[in-house]
Amino acid sequence: MASSNGIPTTGTGLIVSFGEMLIDFVPTVSGVSLAEAPGFLKAPGGAPANVAIAVSRLGGKAAFVGKLGDDEFGHMLAGILKENGVVAEGITFDQGARTALAFVTLRADGEREFMFYRNPSADMLLKPEELNLELIRSAKVFHYGSISLIVEPCRSAHLKALEVAKEAGCLLSYDPNLRLPLWPSADEARKQILSIWEKADLIKVSDNELEFLTGSDKIDDATALTLWHPNLKLLLVTLGEHGARYYTKNFHGQVDGFKVNTVDTTGAGDSFVGALLAKIVDDQAILEDESRLREVLKFANACGAITTTKKGAIPALPKEEDVLNLIKA
Repeated sequence: MASSNGIPTTGTGLIVSFGEMLIDFVPTVSGVSLAEAPGFLKAPGGAPANVAIAVSRLGGKAAFVGKLGDDEFGHMLAGILKENGVVAEGITFDQGARTALAFVTLRADGEREFMFYRNPSADMLLKPEELNLELIRSAKVFHYGSISLIVEPCRSAHLKALEVAKEAGCLLSYDPNLRLPLWPSADEARKQILSIWEKADLIKVSDNELEFLTGSDKIDDATALTLWHPNLKLLLVTLGEHGARYYTKNFHGQVDGFKVNTVDTTGAGDSFVGALLAKIVDDQAILEDESRLREVLKFANACGAITTTKKGAIPALPKEEDVLNLIKA
């Protein structure tokens, strides 16, 4: 089904996002290091949660599975998911551990600097037996990252959720979302991120993650295709303002990005993924039809672009009409 503008309609099938939700503390002024920041604003974040809200904002159906602290911040985050129409039946609360915090700054050179408070945080303590398996089995798409692979028991919960989703016939969507400061070493990060690589049907990496995972400084087709595996349906490499490259068994190409006035890139990749999943959830044949896939990726690029025009990820996630206006313009 396509709407009148040629962009496929948002599906009604359930997209379940698994992983961490946390609070980002963002400096009140731009372009400073964390040490120089005079103050911080709290912004809800965590890539899988951003994806769930991105889907919901576009009129799709999303649920979040993860663990929060049984504290003010944890209940605030659960409330934000519900306010945004995300199904919250997969959330558990930990009595002993706090909701994770991250201090994030955009330095003057445009790069992000992170400092995490998790030792351990509630999301790391999700146990396999706490998973809402019924919710996971009812999904058409199961989306996840790699932060939940770092430590036990969350790692076992992640692997269990993955197995249950695969058995239920979900499309498995993987965005590694590399956060090096959280890993014991770069080698361990690479090894664990790749340990579940072959299971995914759809993988999205950024240009930086492509360099990290391949060890090559070339962002080209040959390098990207070293990450291809035989069961993959779609590999995406996002290129920031330059859009995204796509690879399938039968075709590959690039869809350009949109020029906007960028304020903060946080959540742009999550917005892109949410848009893509919302558009293919009911019609996975799009993954084999290049012209329709290009329309969806153009839409996803526009979503990513809009998300960079405001501070913080969740406040900046667009509605469908915002996206169509940017595409028209």
